Amino acid sequence: MNTLFDKIWDKHVVQIIEGGPTQLYIDRLYMHEVTSPQAFAGMRERGLKCFRPKQIFCMPDHNTPTHDQDKSIEDPVSKKQVDTLAKNCEDFGLTHYAMNTPDNGIIHVVGPEKGLSLPGMTIVCGDSHTSTHGAMGAVAFGIGTSEVEMVMASQCILQQKPKSMRININGSLKKGVTAKDVALYLMSQLTTSGATGYFVEYSGQTVREMSMEGRLTLCNLSIEMGARGGFVAPDETTFQYIKGKEYAPKGEEWEKALAYWRTLKSGDDAVFDKELYFEAEDIEPCVTYGTNPGMGIGIRESIPTMDEIPEAGRASFRKSLAYMGFEPGEKLLGHPIDYVFLGACTNGRIEDFRAFASIVEGKQKAENVVAWLVPGSWTVRRQIQEEGLDKILQAAGFEIRQPGCSACLAMNDDKVPAGKYSVSTSNRNFEGRQGPGARTILASPLVAAAAAITGKITDPRDFL
Repeated sequence: MNTLFDKIWDKHVVQIIEGGPTQLYIDRLYMHEVTSPQAFAGMRERGLKCFRPKQIFCMPDHNTPTHDQDKSIEDPVSKKQVDTLAKNCEDFGLTHYAMNTPDNGIIHVVGPEKGLSLPGMTIVCGDSHTSTHGAMGAVAFGIGTSEVEMVMASQCILQQKPKSMRININGSLKKGVTAKDVALYLMSQLTTSGATGYFVEYSGQTVREMSMEGRLTLCNLSIEMGARGGFVAPDETTFQYIKGKEYAPKGEEWEKALAYWRTLKSGDDAVFDKELYFEAEDIEPCVTYGTNPGMGIGIRESIPTMDEIPEAGRASFRKSLAYMGFEPGEKLLGHPIDYVFLGACTNGRIEDFRAFASIVEGKQKAENVVAWLVPGSWTVRRQIQEEGLDKILQAAGFEIRQPGCSACLAMNDDKVPAGKYSVSTSNRNFEGRQGPGARTILASPLVAAAAAITGKITDPRDFL
């Protein structure tokens, strides 16, 4: 019996090249301002038009400032990239959700919330975190700029078929443990290369009990384990999330789509190239201590000692800790921090703001902390206001910024200064990822909120 990955992949095969890659049809291409200019230039050079322009959706997100979006972008490089995308979309007749318009936001947040990302689809974007859309029950993965051009021109892509892996997580998550903690825990167990060459299906009671926002977070971080992508079989949670969204099927089409979507699951006798099992009860709120997302520990645990690190990895381990200013065997609980970032395509959704607000309500932001709270889209920002979360957050000393990738990566104004510690809900803690010399500690919105009001790394369960 085929796996769900096989079912979706096989349905999209145009042709298989003997001894070579598969030509795969792509249902949806997303584009942002950073990885698209060369693709558009290549199309112009060859005198080509987009083969299926209605399947392509574009928006700026990486370079957009998170304040004063009604004014001209000050940084000349960012301004040029954002303006170039707008011009390219106009020239090629593509849907463009421009900065400071109601539909704009981070592309991996907007796709699902508008019903553009649907079960059974193949979805690509010139961005590694395209795996996020796998939460909808789609095969979604990041591609390079030359491949973006290939999809624009033909609505197809040449790909080697990845191997399949199923990660089963059994049991219910404990209080204060989120999907972000599940992802950080899996990365600490598998390392950042543990899923290389695989497409991961997440399964088990823990995943079934996750909200769509939680699944989007989990799938977002698949790439950080080395996976080509990650996805969750669609179920009633998925269908309820999609129903009524702008691009979701309507009326009779909805019933037809639903009947098909219900078939999208791996068979009971499906065989995976690799299968792993984990228990929810083993997962605690997590934080990272190093310079890759796999260097994570439970919030009350200690950084490994040198003896616990295999000899081959000790040099990079030592270098990583030196950059972070930590020592082997040290506990991070109680360590002072300087910045808190809530947002990114990992944790910039309404559920993440609800979680953050639940911790800080009735309390005050620590004076030594600079906090950036950045919704993943204008829709999320509207939800924050409709639910009154903005008033709770403002009363606690926090400001809601305008949507964008923000401090996930140092491509806009929101940069963490050198040497400063940032507790961040984003996806990467590489050297300089949040700014030259910045020290990033990845965590969930609950851990970020607890740190924001105490000024140090704090177990959020102390407030629950």
